[in-house]
Amino acid sequence: MTIDLTDVSEQVRGFYNSGMTAGLSCCQVAFKCLTSPLDYPINDGSFRSLDIVLPPGRVVSAVKPAAMRWWMTFPMTVVDTIFKALAPVMPDQTIAGHHADLVVANVNGYRPQDGGLFIYVGGLIGGGWGAKKTEDGLSATIAINDGDTHNGPSEQVEVKYPLLVEEYALRQDTGGAGRQRGGMGTRQTVRALGDVMFNAQVERVHCRPWGLEGALSGAGNVVELHRADGEHLRFPSGKVMAYRLQPGDKYTLMSGGGGGFGDPLERDLAAVGHDLTQGYVSREAAERLFGAVVDPETFAIDHDASATRRLEMRAKGLPTDEDLLDIILGDDGATIVSGDYESNGHGHTPPLPATDDYELRLQLALARRCC
Repeated sequence: MTIDLTDVSEQVRGFYNSGMTAGLSCCQVAFKCLTSPLDYPINDGSFRSLDIVLPPGRVVSAVKPAAMRWWMTFPMTVVDTIFKALAPVMPDQTIAGHHADLVVANVNGYRPQDGGLFIYVGGLIGGGWGAKKTEDGLSATIAINDGDTHNGPSEQVEVKYPLLVEEYALRQDTGGAGRQRGGMGTRQTVRALGDVMFNAQVERVHCRPWGLEGALSGAGNVVELHRADGEHLRFPSGKVMAYRLQPGDKYTLMSGGGGGFGDPLERDLAAVGHDLTQGYVSREAAERLFGAVVDPETFAIDHDASATRRLEMRAKGLPTDEDLLDIILGDDGATIVSGDYESNGHGHTPPLPATDDYELRLQLALARRCC
């Protein structure tokens, strides 16, 4: 097998580059997963039949003086892309796209009890992995780059730092619809108990984890802030730079879901019913994405009516992925902040201007976007 990364983006000015070893590792990880995932030990012989074309100066083969602080993010999408490229010829070995980010928050400040400086690398929350041909995707699982990263106890965070973890839960309706459903992402909301500085550098906000063989994409990663005065901010770029949180303010990190696999209208209605009762999918999603006819009181599924609905939906080319602008804007009243959010006291970059020009609003919302 030959994997050619010649057309991967050239290295960038920001600190999102990685060195040649990262690019080589992308190809080796994908190759190993596809050809011999359970064969051990892994050694140089495992890759004897793999040829890699990787010119220097790419975002995964950067050269000096490229900055590499946030080196780990883009390689995960390269691995996902290799899987996607080989899906038509190796459908039994590939999986759909996954959330592909560590979803990290960097929080710093001074401890109220002794005035000592603290630096907290928060988040690191698991997300959704893509579905396979025969299985739903994994939920709440760390991204492919960091198998050595573990889920930290919320209680430990609250003991060490002036922070309170209000919620850490699965995100309903985030797994991509398919014959096999993508895994679900998670949502973590943390309230500041003192003055702290918040930073986030999250990717795969718009480039959602894709589905395979007619399935839909999973939800993207999300970063939001909720101020104590009621202001609700969402960041289409996934970037928040040096924002001051005061007591009562909250940040929310949401990891994306995994892409689905196969036609959503072919999903076993018993599996849809199980997802409904477990809260993995909402009634609205079960009807709109999977063609189920659901009793609003009991959540029981009418199989005959569902079969009719599925025929009608298939004739109309449904279901389809949501429109990108609708995803960015949402319907929950959040203020959408374009570009990187950089706090200066209480100020911030302006929200999207009011306009009916769809292309203009999409262009503004994607300004300095993640990918």
